[in-house]
Amino acid sequence: MNNSVLLSVQNMYKADAFATENGIPSLDLMESAGRAITREIKTRYYPCRVVVLCGPGNNGGDGFVVARQLQEQGWAVKVAALDTLENASDDLAINWQRWKGEVLPFSEQVIEGADLVIDAILGAGLSRPVEGTCRKMITALNEADVEVVSVDVPSGISGDTGRVFGAAVQADLTITFFRAKPGHFLLPGRSQRGELVVADIGIPEDALEEVKSRTFLNTPEIWLDKLPIAQAHDHKYSRGHLVILGGDKLTGAARLAARGARRIGVGLLTIACPSETLPFYGTDDPGNILHPVKNSSDLAILLEDSRKNVSLVGPGAGVSPETEAMVMTALRGPQSCVLDADALSVFEDRVEDLISGIEDPTLLTPHEGEFARLFDYTGDKVTRARKAALISGAVILLKGADTVIAAPDGRVAINYNATPNLATGGSGDVLAGFAAGLIAQGMELYEAACAAAWIHGAAGAAVGAGLIAEDIPEQVPMILSSFFEVE
Repeated sequence: MNNSVLLSVQNMYKADAFATENGIPSLDLMESAGRAITREIKTRYYPCRVVVLCGPGNNGGDGFVVARQLQEQGWAVKVAALDTLENASDDLAINWQRWKGEVLPFSEQVIEGADLVIDAILGAGLSRPVEGTCRKMITALNEADVEVVSVDVPSGISGDTGRVFGAAVQADLTITFFRAKPGHFLLPGRSQRGELVVADIGIPEDALEEVKSRTFLNTPEIWLDKLPIAQAHDHKYSRGHLVILGGDKLTGAARLAARGARRIGVGLLTIACPSETLPFYGTDDPGNILHPVKNSSDLAILLEDSRKNVSLVGPGAGVSPETEAMVMTALRGPQSCVLDADALSVFEDRVEDLISGIEDPTLLTPHEGEFARLFDYTGDKVTRARKAALISGAVILLKGADTVIAAPDGRVAINYNATPNLATGGSGDVLAGFAAGLIAQGMELYEAACAAAWIHGAAGAAVGAGLIAEDIPEQVPMILSSFFEVE
């Protein structure tokens, strides 16, 4: 799981400190960082006219190292600095003095005629708006017809949140060190960074034990060993029995969720729905079991069967007192519970009522609008999801182009592989079905939510343009087979 770890700015400070405490001088780390940047530049660009924009911190020091190394290899290099040598930090000052050329002040004119600009202006720990000369420089850079390589993060982006502080560089390539940061994958930072390279600069892997980050990039590394694989002794009952509550109007939502759950491997699936809608739910997917329920009392009786080990409530359910009653009934049942869509919206401004019913393992899968109806939290997406998980006791899958999955124990994963083509009606219903289907097969809720989000993104990428929600489940056999072949 070490390769999936994301480091906050404070985590990275600790990792740097661990390296220096274990015999690696900070000046050597800076030299290694510059060497890594130079290497990545040389693999992508021919020798050309380069301008290096250096800020007042360690990013600026990295920039001076790159300038020196490129110049020594025959590249035409100019350097411009935001501040003066007198105000430079120790390592920056040393590398400033090692630079043999002129140091120009920041101006819009300094990048004229450049083929490549190295953005070494601001670091990942930025916490206030970019203003004055720095903002003018960033604006001019974004308006120029020039390739841009950013050091660590594009200047103006928070490494922790991906937030733009007033203005931010639009990079073609960003090179960071040791491990990536959340802001590389949270929007809008992900859109600003261009291609991302994580370079090894000699920080010991043991530093990860020191910083103990609880934030991860959602890669198969963090859940693949728990993904259910059908065994020779399996039968339909051993692979779980999921109950999905079907609404009386938007019947397609539950049917899409059911399709997703069955494609991802659940052994049995029951759609519980009003008797008058049985013909609609029975028009396709003959493998679904249909069970009529009139009210929450009927649902409670259905869920008394302990073989039915997961319930999914919300897709197409409608916002009504009856839906609320169904949710509370599902939460009181012996099953794990997945709540999506209307099952969340029905508790708008009354999240305490929902939380009061959460006792057994529960997964909430809101999009941003549904999340806001429940939790009035401010801050970045990771912070909000983590807080909601802690307070509710549920796993939170906060959907979006940068989906965040948070567990009550503090673990957070950021999903990165979603395609814009997934922004279509019914896509979220399929995702809820994926998660519920994996939980029914025995996965823990956090890992199931992570796996569901990643597989959902991979399926969207496999379909490409023209995707509709019905296409998503059909990609799952191919995706799962690729995992099993690896196994």
